[in-house]
Amino acid sequence: MLTPGNLFRDLPTAVPEELFETLLRAPGLRVERIVSHGHASPPGFWYDQPGDEWVLIVSGAARLRFEGEEPFEMKVGSFINIPAHLRHRVEWTDPTQPTIWLAIHYSAVALS
Repeated sequence: MLTPGNLFRDLPTAVPEELFETLLRAPGLRVERIVSHGHASPPGFWYDQPGDEWVLIVSGAARLRFEGEEPFEMKVGSFINIPAHLRHRVEWTDPTQPTIWLAIHYSAVALS
């Protein structure tokens, strides 16, 4: 029997680091829930991921920055596709409430 999940299940009230939870994994695909609560990337740190990533803000808010560009705000309902190896960082997440991200990591090569 299949059992449905819930993105809002077991939300931590306080986490020392962002919480990453894989919800689904298949060849060329990983879906994860990320929970942030006032977190940001460490100074000087940039994500440089080997695959593409599509992210959606489900609750809360965040500020992202791509290398060489100004930061931009993401609020509930905001989504963006981040191509592989586009260096980026999280500048800020809402410290007053959890920011829940739905992240879909995929490989265009594996899916084409």
